[in-house]
This record gives sequence, structure tokens and C-alpha cells, in this order.
Amino acid sequence: MRKAYKEIGLKKAFKFFLSPFKLAFLKLAIYPQLRAGFLRVLGAKIGKETIIHKVNFFNLYRTGFRGFLVGNRCFFGDECLFDLADKIIFEDDATLAERVTVLTHTNVGYKDHPLQKYFPALSLPVIFKRGCFVGSCSTILAGVTIGENSFVAAGSVVIEDVPDFHLVAGVPAKIVRKIK
Repeated sequence: MRKAYKEIGLKKAFKFFLSPFKLAFLKLAIYPQLRAGFLRVLGAKIGKETIIHKVNFFNLYRTGFRGFLVGNRCFFGDECLFDLADKIIFEDDATLAERVTVLTHTNVGYKDHPLQKYFPALSLPVIFKRGCFVGSCSTILAGVTIGENSFVAAGSVVIEDVPDFHLVAGVPAKIVRKIK
């Protein structure tokens, strides 16, 4: 435990300690409209007419809810999981179906972990452009941008940017066809 505190520092350790309380506060919001309001109170920017079902967050001690930026008329299905090690940005009309995971960082362990030299820690924002759709049980990795009006098929693992107006599918996700 001491090693973890030494690596992240006292300020982040305090934020980490507060995270469960913020999440418990959020879970009190049983209606999507209340949930959006609570997230605003906690520092997120949530646009008008956005619907947020029962979602979860981790790494709040990093960007906090200030790193969760959501446009107008977005929709997030039940059990989506958001990593707030870096920013997650949703433009207007972005839709995530149920159980979508959005990762903004990779870290194999402590700084002295033997894999660190091969897989150094990274933290990059994830961006969802206007009108995109991400199907159920998909995973979006750090640094990815989902293009405008693009469609990510259910169960896909997206490891690189998706161009505007494209359908991608698979593990890893590959372009299936252009939509427009």
C-alpha cells in the first residue's frame, strides 16, 4: 500500500479515497435525468436531453468527473464502464449501447514492473464524434476517436481510430464498409 501512495502522491491518494463516496452519491440517482444532474454537480459537463442509465466510473482520482464531457442528446446504456484516467469526450448525438467499456489508459503495474520497459504506461483521451453508435459489449481503447456517424458493431474491440461514416466490427475491429 505504501508503494502505491508513494507513486501517486498524497493529493491523488486523497482523491482516490473520496472516489467511493462520489460513486455512492451517483448511485442514489435512480432516474437518468437525476443521474445527469448529479454528474453535473460532481463536475462533469453534460449536454441537454442526454440520457445516462446505470453506468460506472473508475480512476476518478485522475481527471475526476471534469474529464467526462458530453454533448447534447447523447445516450449511455446500462453498465457502461468509463475510465477517467484521461478525458472522454462525446459530441452531440453519440450513443453507447449496454456494457460498453471505454479505457483511457494502459498500465501493467508499478514503475518497477518488468513489463514497463516494453509496455510503458500511457494515458490518452477517447473521442466520440457527432452521431456515432457503439454496440453492446464493445471495448474502446485509449487514444481512439470514433468518427462522425460511424457504427461500431456489438462485441468489437476498437484499437485504432474509426473514420467518419464507416461500419467497423470484430476483434480487433476492422472496417467492414463505408456507410455514405
